[in-house]
Amino acid sequence: MPYRPSDTVEAEVLPATVKILIAGGFGVGKTTLVGAISEIRPLRTEELLSDRSIGVDDTSGVHRKTTTTVAMDFGRITFRADLTMYLFGTPGQERFWFMWDELASGAIGAVVLADTRRLADCFPSVDYFENRNIPFVIAVNCFDDAPRYRPEDVRSAVDLEDPIPVVMCDARQRNSSRDVLIALVEHSLRTLPPPDEPPHEQPPQNGREPQTGRQSQTG
Repeated sequence: MPYRPSDTVEAEVLPATVKILIAGGFGVGKTTLVGAISEIRPLRTEELLSDRSIGVDDTSGVHRKTTTTVAMDFGRITFRADLTMYLFGTPGQERFWFMWDELASGAIGAVVLADTRRLADCFPSVDYFENRNIPFVIAVNCFDDAPRYRPEDVRSAVDLEDPIPVVMCDARQRNSSRDVLIALVEHSLRTLPPPDEPPHEQPPQNGREPQTGRQSQTG
């Protein structure tokens, strides 16, 4: 008799990928976080800062930084054979903001890294993801010499809506970086529309740079 496949054989599961952005201001720790959590040697596009950046890049508060990301950082985390997470770190300087639309395409959410010494540097990222209905969390990178604030104080200073998580982290530590990603995925799942409701449409991408109109509430 002819061979018939068993009805109990499970259907083949197609591999799934998840894309997450790591955003924030210049020198806030994006490259460090991707490197701490990635299972592969991360792809980095760092170049040495030169005298040509004087008057162009704002290096106040990060005088020890000697390199800058000029395109993106890239890392990978494999959960199962059929589920992989890709991490894309965005360039922080204003002159590279034109690349954000390409990097954000298809992302389920974003981590906005913040430094309490230069909190206003995260405002363009917050405005960008808010304007495009992309779920995000604020991750305060706790630098050794940075002042410490409660998450609710940071939330008030950045003027965030209540559902948006604010988490404290150390971007150098794998476990801490993992907890940030978990918080983002959980938040992204909570923002999904009901099955019978169509997803929110994102505004058309017109290549405009992130807006910087957000005002700090700190004194």
